[in-house]
Amino acid sequence: MNSGRGIGIWALACLSLAIASLAQAATQGTMVRTHLKYVDHASAAGPALRSSAALVFDTTHSAVLYSRHSDVAMPIASITKLMTALVVTEAGQPLDEELMVTAEDVSLGKVSFSRLLPGTRLTRGDLMHLALMSSENRAAHALGRNYPGGVAECVRAMNAKARELGMTSAHFVEPTGLSDENVASPEDLSKLVMAAAKVQTIREYSTDSEHDVQVGRRTMRFHNTDSLVSKADWDIVVQKTGYIAEAGRCLVMQTIIEGRTVVIVLLNSFGKRTRVADAARVRKWVESTLLHASAATT
Repeated sequence: MNSGRGIGIWALACLSLAIASLAQAATQGTMVRTHLKYVDHASAAGPALRSSAALVFDTTHSAVLYSRHSDVAMPIASITKLMTALVVTEAGQPLDEELMVTAEDVSLGKVSFSRLLPGTRLTRGDLMHLALMSSENRAAHALGRNYPGGVAECVRAMNAKARELGMTSAHFVEPTGLSDENVASPEDLSKLVMAAAKVQTIREYSTDSEHDVQVGRRTMRFHNTDSLVSKADWDIVVQKTGYIAEAGRCLVMQTIIEGRTVVIVLLNSFGKRTRVADAARVRKWVESTLLHASAATT
C-alpha cells in the first residue's frame, strides 16, 4: 500500500516537472521536438513557425527581427539555384544563346520530374527562367554544364561566390540542389538572397507567375512553385522554393513589408503548404511588431 502510494507521488512529481519544462520552453520561444516534427511554443518574442530553422532580417535597418537556429548549416535543396543563376549571370554568358538539354542533365543521381526531354533546345535565358521560377532541375544542370569549364568550374565559382558574400558555412557540390551536400545556414542564405535581389534578371525570372517556352512545334507553359508571387497583397522582390527529403520544404525571399525591405528564410518545414503559411505568419508578426513599435514612440 505504501509502495503504491510512493510510486503515485513519484509519477505526479515527474508530470509536474514535465509541465514546468514545457511552460519554460513556451516562455523562451524555444522548440520541443515531437514525433520528428518541430512544434514551436511561440511567445511574444516571435511568430509561431513550423519551419525548424528561420531568419527574418530587416535590411532597411540592418536588424535581425527573428531567428531560430539561424547559424546552423543544413541542406538547402533548390535554393541552390539562386547561386547557380548568380554565377551564370556574372559570367556574362549571352541569355539568347540556344542550349540543348542532354542525357547528362537527366542523370542527376535522384529521380526528379521534368518536362524537358533530352534534345530540347532552349535559350540560356529560358533555362534560367525555368530553373528559378519552376525549379527545373534539368534546366539548372544545363546552365552549369554550359558554364565556361563545365559543371566542375561552375561549382567552383559557386563556392568562391559564397566565400565572397561571407557565407561561412555554405558549401555546394552541384548546381541543382538535388544533393543534400549543398548546405548553408539561414544567415548564409540571407546574404545570397540580398545578392540575388541586386540582379534584375534573377528578380524578374524568380517572381514571374508563369512562362511559355517553344519546344519544337509545341508551346509549353510552366508555373511558379511559389504561390505567393500571384498574391496581390504580397510585394516580393526575389524568391526561391526548395524541396528534397533531407531538406524538407524550404522558402527564401526578399519582400516589402510596411515599407521595409525584409528577407525571410524558412528551412525544413514539414507539409506542402507549411512554408507558405509560415511566410504569412512572419508577415503578420512583422506588421504587428512594427505597429506596436510605432505606437510606442508616439
